[in-house]
Amino acid sequence: MAETSPHLSAGASAPAGDTGSYIDWPAILAGAVLASAVSLVLMTFGSAIGFSMSGPFGSEGVSPFWVAVTLAIWVLWVQLSAFMAGGYVTGRMRRRLGDATDHEVDVRDGIHGLMVWGTGVAFTAILAFGGIGGLASIAGQTTGAAVGAASSQAADATADINPFDYTVDLLFRTEQPDIADEAARAEASRILVAGVTGDGVTDEDRAYLANVVATRTGLSPDEAAARVDQVVAEAQTVQADIAEAAEQARIIAILAAFLTGAALVVSAAGAYFAAGMGGDHRDRNTIIPFFNRVRRT
Repeated sequence: MAETSPHLSAGASAPAGDTGSYIDWPAILAGAVLASAVSLVLMTFGSAIGFSMSGPFGSEGVSPFWVAVTLAIWVLWVQLSAFMAGGYVTGRMRRRLGDATDHEVDVRDGIHGLMVWGTGVAFTAILAFGGIGGLASIAGQTTGAAVGAASSQAADATADINPFDYTVDLLFRTEQPDIADEAARAEASRILVAGVTGDGVTDEDRAYLANVVATRTGLSPDEAAARVDQVVAEAQTVQADIAEAAEQARIIAILAAFLTGAALVVSAAGAYFAAGMGGDHRDRNTIIPFFNRVRRT
């Protein structure tokens, strides 16, 4: 039975006897290219918005968590808009074949929309850009801005520390330290790092640090002990900030990945719906005023 539809105008009957692939790849590629282009343009704007919401030093502006949520919503809107545009173009441009019922025509239009979505996702995966890559890049940069300051402190403190240095220090520790200022600073750093990243600075280490401080600075034992306690408390605060930032970065990464996947699923449904709309407009010969040429009479 030839493909006919009440949507067709009297002068636009479907061709009968067409033989060929049910998949109209030129129309699919056209829609996928358009979807990729729209996604690229909108994601570029989204990058600018994301950077403007985050301060350059990570301590100013909006919380990185809400930056990630906002960018995820942006990606959802971008992907939905891009694939709906591509799906509509494919549905409108797809050639009808003369062997389908009205329902089959609708299904084929929708499947072509899904093919646009699949092709577009494949393009972005290959190029490592677009919705998934863009969100990962933006979320990584905004998260990095938030944890950069704390991480740099940890990196500076541990960059040149061997995990066995603290044990060696214990081996040669003396009750009457008489060491150079540079060596004293290095040993104190190793004690602090081992303490704040482990079970805490022990009483023995505190007493030793107080002895070293008193020897190097001339402070009384009580003053040296008070200074050691103050420095240990500050080091523990820095370590807590680093751990909190790392946990926040982990949550943001999980949230970003989940919302990006949700955006892709929603955009697939949007592409199916838009392709069906494009096919309906094709069959009805619908005129869209914005795209209508002004003809002189």
